[in-house]
Amino acid sequence: MDKSIDVTLKGKMAEVIDKVTEALKGQGFGILTRIDVDTTLKTKIGADFRPYVILGACNPGLAHQALSARPDVGLMLPCNVVVDQVADGECLVRFIDPNAMMTFGDLGADATLQRVGAEAADKIRAAAAAL
Repeated sequence: MDKSIDVTLKGKMAEVIDKVTEALKGQGFGILTRIDVDTTLKTKIGADFRPYVILGACNPGLAHQALSARPDVGLMLPCNVVVDQVADGECLVRFIDPNAMMTFGDLGADATLQRVGAEAADKIRAAAAAL
């Protein structure tokens, strides 16, 4: 099973992040966290790294269903989305596949998590396709 849904987009990092955020919003996801990995690495250890951002996306309704079924599923939330500048004017966007997340350990044995994972995956795929 693939762990991610990948899309390559032309554009500057900020533009791509805006497009990704809007596509996710159209599927009921909001961005809870943003980690600018390149900035963090430069600040913390002085390392240079290409522009690389991790977005923590959450669909509150689906998160509520999952957490109500199994509180430990919070270890798998939010759904991470990576925006990686792979060339000048080109970014690779990687969306975590929620189906893959819901098979970690014994989570896959829970019928509610299977359903929520499938629904979240459909929404993530729709957001990726909208790009």
